[in-house]
Amino acid sequence: MITRNRNTKIVATIGPASSSTEMIENLFLAGVDVFRLNFSHGAAADHKERLGIIRNLEKKHNRCVSVIADMQGPKLRVGKFKDGSIDVKKGDVIRFDLDPTEGDETRVCLPHPEVLDALDKGAQILVDDGKVRITIIEKGDDYLVGKVMAGKKLSNNKGFNIPNVMLPISALTDKDRKDLTSALDMGVDWIAQSFVQKPADVAEAKKLIAGRAALMVKIEKPSAIEYFTEILDLADGVMLARGDLGVEIPPENVPATQKHVIRQVRASGKPIVVATQMLESMIESPTPTRAEASDVANAVYDGTDAVMLSAETAAGDYPLESVTIMSKILEKVEADTIYRQQMDDRHLDAEADPSDAITVAADQVAKDVKAKCIVNYTTSGLTVLRTVRQRPALPIISLTQNMSVARRLSVSYGVRGIHVTDVDNFADTVAKATIVAKERGFAKKGDKLVLTAGVPFGTPGSTNALRIVWVD
Repeated sequence: MITRNRNTKIVATIGPASSSTEMIENLFLAGVDVFRLNFSHGAAADHKERLGIIRNLEKKHNRCVSVIADMQGPKLRVGKFKDGSIDVKKGDVIRFDLDPTEGDETRVCLPHPEVLDALDKGAQILVDDGKVRITIIEKGDDYLVGKVMAGKKLSNNKGFNIPNVMLPISALTDKDRKDLTSALDMGVDWIAQSFVQKPADVAEAKKLIAGRAALMVKIEKPSAIEYFTEILDLADGVMLARGDLGVEIPPENVPATQKHVIRQVRASGKPIVVATQMLESMIESPTPTRAEASDVANAVYDGTDAVMLSAETAAGDYPLESVTIMSKILEKVEADTIYRQQMDDRHLDAEADPSDAITVAADQVAKDVKAKCIVNYTTSGLTVLRTVRQRPALPIISLTQNMSVARRLSVSYGVRGIHVTDVDNFADTVAKATIVAKERGFAKKGDKLVLTAGVPFGTPGSTNALRIVWVD
């Protein structure tokens, strides 16, 4: 039986370096709680095969695992050059147009007419993660002329960002719609939506998903920050994708943005994942830099539900080491008295809702009676998410008869989702809670648990009972 000595979760991306059954299991045993399938790469059949491996691991180790299917979203790229690339320097002038002919030092194709229409003089184009910065100095009917402000080289098909401009582009491409259907049909638990700019983008995705999975919006555009409250209301969870976001907003703004986003998402009771470039150097190195270790730790101190590894596990030389060191960092932070003090200081008051009052009380009662864990019986998962808002120091056991709910909750702070099939009344819940707590190593005979459930039993949103349970 696997027992994690931490509450913050680890999301790991599966890729060429981690697609075998053996490596996926090793990553899982090392500490991965959630696996990410990146639909920007690979065929649907490959992702389906990897999902099958994960589901077999669930059965083998009797532990629910959540799977995120990450949609690619629109990819803005420049065209190709005759020689593969050109050298540039500050002051150079280059034309962007729709001509598919290979470019040179004077021009290059920018195959996005909607971008040409949306940009005006003074706008910026940031190519190759901002390594080349270009300011628009002239706009024509079907072309733009830009002046290089910084950079050394432009290469074939490099991606670009347009900061501070709302682009008239759907967040879901034709490819995304096909991938979305494939991901839902194969049974993923979460859909991660890229390129979200406005609430309507989220509403469109929710309509297509139609309740078959939970929706995690990726915050990577400044406009998503501007409309964040409305976007959060529609989403089921948030992924703070700091890579693209850090290109489009000033780097000095990223740390504060991270803190504000985490606090707002936590207050909503929804899960927040901090992602991108967390242990970037471990793509090629067996150990992280001190700055990277601090970055991961700071996300935990901020109160995130989960942290994510991308290329580190998907394509790096040290996927297993990356998970191992990340898990050690999380455990070390959570053992720090400053961390616990910060989590307790940010406890949220109960909302005007009986279920919320019960879950807030459960956290306090668990402290007072020195319980070993909090057990929530849930139908929809909402009771568990209310408990998670409090960031209790204790494990949260989520008993549910809905397997999809158990899996989705695996991304949330502290939650151990347990799928149960033999619970028909409140007494059954009490008995099952004590059995699970003992089997999973959370409690032993004589210990106490704090249990919440609803009467009438099994009615979504009806949590109204709190009980202290002695383990026999």
